Amino acid sequence: MADLHHQIPINASPQKVYAALTTVKGLSGWWTADSKTDDKAGGTAEFGFDNGDMVFRMTIEDLKPNEAVVWSCHGKHPEWRGTKLTWNISAQDGVTMLRFTHGNWKAVTDFFAICNSSWGELMYRLKDYAEGKNPGSHWRE
Repeated sequence: MADLHHQIPINASPQKVYAALTTVKGLSGWWTADSKTDDKAGGTAEFGFDNGDMVFRMTIEDLKPNEAVVWSCHGKHPEWRGTKLTWNISAQDGVTMLRFTHGNWKAVTDFFAICNSSWGELMYRLKDYAEGKNPGSHWRE
Protein backbone atom coordinates (compact mmCIF):
# COMPACT_ATOMS: atom_id res chain seq x y z
CA MET A 1 0.00 0.00 0.00
CA ALA A 2 1.12 3.53 -0.77
CA ASP A 3 0.15 6.88 0.76
CA LEU A 4 0.28 10.50 -0.42
CA HIS A 5 1.18 13.09 2.23
CA HIS A 6 0.93 16.88 2.24
CA GLN A 7 1.36 19.42 5.02
CA ILE A 8 0.61 23.13 4.80
CA PRO A 9 0.40 26.03 7.28
CA ILE A 10 -2.76 28.13 6.91
CA ASN A 11 -3.24 31.63 8.29
CA ALA A 12 -6.83 30.99 9.33
CA SER A 13 -8.57 29.46 12.31
CA PRO A 14 -9.06 25.70 12.61
CA GLN A 15 -12.81 26.43 12.31
CA LYS A 16 -12.36 28.00 8.86
CA VAL A 17 -10.17 25.13 7.66
CA TYR A 18 -12.68 22.59 8.98
CA ALA A 19 -15.55 24.39 7.21
CA ALA A 20 -13.55 24.36 3.96
CA LEU A 21 -13.46 20.56 4.22
CA THR A 22 -16.96 19.80 5.49
CA THR A 23 -19.41 22.13 3.75
CA VAL A 24 -20.59 22.29 0.15
CA LYS A 25 -19.70 26.00 0.09
CA GLY A 26 -16.20 25.24 1.36
CA LEU A 27 -15.48 22.28 -0.90
CA SER A 28 -16.86 24.13 -3.93
CA GLY A 29 -14.69 27.11 -3.03
CA TRP A 30 -11.41 25.35 -3.76
CA TRP A 31 -11.99 21.85 -5.23
CA THR A 32 -14.93 21.12 -7.53
CA ALA A 33 -18.15 23.00 -8.14
CA ASP A 34 -19.95 19.63 -8.25
CA SER A 35 -19.61 18.92 -4.51
CA LYS A 36 -22.19 17.27 -2.26
CA THR A 37 -21.61 16.33 1.37
CA ASP A 38 -23.45 15.34 4.49
CA ASP A 39 -22.53 16.92 7.80
CA LYS A 40 -22.23 13.78 9.93
CA ALA A 41 -20.08 10.69 10.27
CA GLY A 42 -21.67 7.79 8.44
CA GLY A 43 -22.95 10.14 5.75
CA THR A 44 -21.75 10.47 2.18
CA ALA A 45 -19.85 12.94 0.04
CA GLU A 46 -19.72 13.01 -3.74
CA PHE A 47 -17.49 14.96 -6.11
CA GLY A 48 -18.06 15.25 -9.86
CA PHE A 49 -15.57 16.19 -12.55
CA ASP A 50 -15.73 16.72 -16.33
CA ASN A 51 -19.50 17.24 -16.43
CA GLY A 52 -20.09 14.12 -14.35
CA ASP A 53 -17.90 11.82 -16.46
CA MET A 54 -15.85 11.09 -13.35
CA VAL A 55 -17.47 10.94 -9.91
CA PHE A 56 -15.72 10.11 -6.64
CA ARG A 57 -18.03 8.81 -3.90
CA MET A 58 -17.01 8.84 -0.25
CA THR A 59 -18.29 7.59 3.04
CA ILE A 60 -17.67 10.08 5.83
CA GLU A 61 -15.85 7.92 8.38
CA ASP A 62 -15.09 10.53 11.01
CA LEU A 63 -15.67 14.21 11.71
CA LYS A 64 -14.00 15.83 14.70
CA PRO A 65 -14.94 19.51 14.57
CA ASN A 66 -11.88 21.68 13.96
CA GLU A 67 -9.56 18.65 14.30
CA ALA A 68 -10.09 15.92 11.69
CA VAL A 69 -12.01 14.79 8.63
CA VAL A 70 -11.79 11.20 7.34
CA TRP A 71 -13.43 9.78 4.21
CA SER A 72 -13.19 6.38 2.55
CA CYS A 73 -13.67 6.13 -1.20
CA HIS A 74 -16.10 3.55 -2.55
CA GLY A 75 -16.76 4.95 -6.02
CA LYS A 76 -16.20 3.33 -9.39
CA HIS A 77 -12.67 4.59 -10.03
CA PRO A 78 -10.49 1.50 -9.58
CA GLU A 79 -7.42 3.30 -8.21
CA TRP A 80 -9.35 5.45 -5.71
CA ARG A 81 -11.68 2.65 -4.56
CA GLY A 82 -10.63 1.55 -1.08
CA THR A 83 -8.44 4.59 -0.44
CA LYS A 84 -8.83 6.78 2.63
CA LEU A 85 -8.55 10.57 2.75
CA THR A 86 -7.57 12.06 6.11
CA TRP A 87 -7.18 15.71 7.05
CA ASN A 88 -5.75 16.51 10.49
CA ILE A 89 -6.11 20.11 11.65
CA SER A 90 -4.16 21.62 14.54
CA ALA A 91 -3.27 25.04 15.88
CA GLN A 92 0.51 25.33 15.91
CA ASP A 93 2.81 28.34 16.36
CA GLY A 94 0.13 30.88 15.47
CA VAL A 95 -1.14 29.12 12.33
CA THR A 96 -3.39 26.20 11.55
CA MET A 97 -1.37 23.22 10.37
CA LEU A 98 -3.17 20.98 7.90
CA ARG A 99 -1.80 17.48 7.40
CA PHE A 100 -3.39 15.54 4.56
CA THR A 101 -2.98 11.87 3.72
CA HIS A 102 -4.58 10.06 0.80
CA GLY A 103 -3.75 6.52 1.85
CA ASN A 104 -4.22 2.85 1.07
CA TRP A 105 -3.41 3.07 -2.64
CA LYS A 106 -2.91 -0.41 -4.08
CA ALA A 107 0.13 0.64 -6.13
CA VAL A 108 2.29 3.56 -7.16
CA THR A 109 1.12 4.21 -10.72
CA ASP A 110 1.14 7.13 -13.14
CA PHE A 111 -2.32 8.07 -11.86
CA PHE A 112 -1.01 8.01 -8.26
CA ALA A 113 1.71 10.49 -9.33
CA ILE A 114 -0.83 12.73 -11.10
CA CYS A 115 -3.04 12.71 -8.00
CA ASN A 116 -0.06 13.58 -5.80
CA SER A 117 0.66 16.65 -7.93
CA SER A 118 -3.03 17.60 -8.03
CA TRP A 119 -3.42 17.28 -4.25
CA GLY A 120 -0.36 19.50 -3.76
CA GLU A 121 -1.94 22.22 -5.89
CA LEU A 122 -5.31 21.73 -4.21
CA MET A 123 -3.82 22.17 -0.73
CA TYR A 124 -2.71 25.68 -1.75
CA ARG A 125 -6.18 26.41 -3.15
CA LEU A 126 -7.69 25.24 0.15
CA LYS A 127 -5.23 27.49 1.99
CA ASP A 128 -6.23 30.47 -0.17
CA TYR A 129 -9.92 29.73 0.38
CA ALA A 130 -9.58 29.46 4.18
CA GLU A 131 -7.51 32.67 4.23
CA GLY A 132 -10.32 34.53 2.42
CA LYS A 133 -8.64 34.82 -0.99
CA ASN A 134 -11.52 32.88 -2.63
CA PRO A 135 -9.78 31.08 -5.50
CA GLY A 136 -13.03 29.47 -6.69
CA SER A 137 -13.55 25.91 -7.81
CA HIS A 138 -10.58 24.31 -9.56
CA TRP A 139 -13.04 22.17 -11.56
CA ARG A 140 -16.10 24.14 -12.61
CA GLU A 141 -17.89 21.59 -14.74
